[in-house]
Amino acid sequence: MSTENTTPTVDDGQFDGEAIQALRDRVAELEASIEATDTDDGKKMTIIATQGTFDMAYPPLILASTAAAFDWDVVVFHTFWGLDILHEENSKNLKLSAVGNPNMPMPNALAALPGMDAMATRMMRKKIDENGTATIEELIDLSLETGVDLQACQMTIELMDYDEDDFYDGVTTGVGAATALQHMAESDVQLLV
Repeated sequence: MSTENTTPTVDDGQFDGEAIQALRDRVAELEASIEATDTDDGKKMTIIATQGTFDMAYPPLILASTAAAFDWDVVVFHTFWGLDILHEENSKNLKLSAVGNPNMPMPNALAALPGMDAMATRMMRKKIDENGTATIEELIDLSLETGVDLQACQMTIELMDYDEDDFYDGVTTGVGAATALQHMAESDVQLLV
């Protein structure tokens, strides 16, 4: 077995200056190409929140704050009744609808009686409190702290006759459907809740 170095070197005269420069240029080109494709912009998620019931406030906020904790770029666009989740006063009074919910532990005929939504809401709030689950307000704060862009639909603000000051501090108001669509088009994940 030979211990001689068989790899040609510049000193051997086997490579000329032009060939070496061409190799250096090609390496620089490949490195630039790798840098251009290797930029990790992270994942993007857009959630459209359309329902403003107590139980439907949780999914968009939990998913958004979790994705943001993983450095995702997250937008939650709240429209129609979903806007009440961001309304500082209304969010404290969201109700759980017992009617039409097949997983409620009561028949629809009973769930339709007056006061059943209030009772179901109290029961769920108690269960959330006993379990140590975050409140809606805490999830809104967490979402904003982790960089989630909580957006309030401008058309719905006008339709519901709300004022932009009615929403939690940090909520982006005045957002139109075109802006939401643009983020959706760029997102890896789009959800309608």
